[in-house]
Amino acid sequence: MKLIQCIIRPEKLNDLVARLEGLTSGLTVSDIRGHGHQKGQPAVYRGLEYQVSLLPKTMVEIVADESRVDDIIKVVSETARTGQIGDGRIFILDVDQSYHIRTGSMD
Repeated sequence: MKLIQCIIRPEKLNDLVARLEGLTSGLTVSDIRGHGHQKGQPAVYRGLEYQVSLLPKTMVEIVADESRVDDIIKVVSETARTGQIGDGRIFILDVDQSYHIRTGSMD
């Protein structure tokens, strides 16, 4: 099993969740803040300009069977891409074990 962590623009979340509907049985979504190459952006508040270094992003985490990983990556890449700096990243990690809290059983 693999853990797929997708950091995307918040405005792409609804489209992504809709497109992942048939590929995965579940996912976790978190609102996060961070920056990559774009290093933030200027913002104006009450007439004063200041630099926002941590931009709002959304992290979507999916645990999937290895046979589904390529399909999920393709859907995420197509759905989240705008072609601009700050589109996000996808990380793939191995999952050694998984336990159901309610039953205590291991997958």
